[in-house]
Amino acid sequence: MSFLRFLMLLSLVVWIGGLIFFAFVLAPTAFQILPNTHLAGNVVGRALGKLHWIAIIAGIVFLLASLLHSYLTQGTAHIFAMRHILICLMLALTLFSQFWIIPRMDTLRASVGDFAAVPLTDPQRVQFDALHVWSTRVESAVLLLGLVAVYLTAGALAAPR
Repeated sequence: MSFLRFLMLLSLVVWIGGLIFFAFVLAPTAFQILPNTHLAGNVVGRALGKLHWIAIIAGIVFLLASLLHSYLTQGTAHIFAMRHILICLMLALTLFSQFWIIPRMDTLRASVGDFAAVPLTDPQRVQFDALHVWSTRVESAVLLLGLVAVYLTAGALAAPR
């Protein structure tokens, strides 16, 4: 059982820790250090894609470990436990970002090049900026849901059996 608890906690730590590192360290640093926003955007975009794959794997590991842990300790998998629902929502948002938002941003970035040289009113720039806002909202929602999932998981694992 302790190995399943370890997998559950590790997957949450990796996912939520990655989001926090990305949002508060990697992205701001890239835009401060790199010589232009085009390069910084490329670095941040590639890192976000890798973070999404880590998140997808972590979410699946969490679900499998948590369902199995619940089944072995309580006799039922508790499929609709709130922590499982939150992880599924987080996975859905991550998949939406990875396979819908990011590809559209990449296409616009490839066709425009450097957005710093494009007027704010350019239709492609407006579309890119709108997608960026949605990307930020989605990642923020995943982080908030993840923090709640950590709290619920900690409570579930600490509850007397």
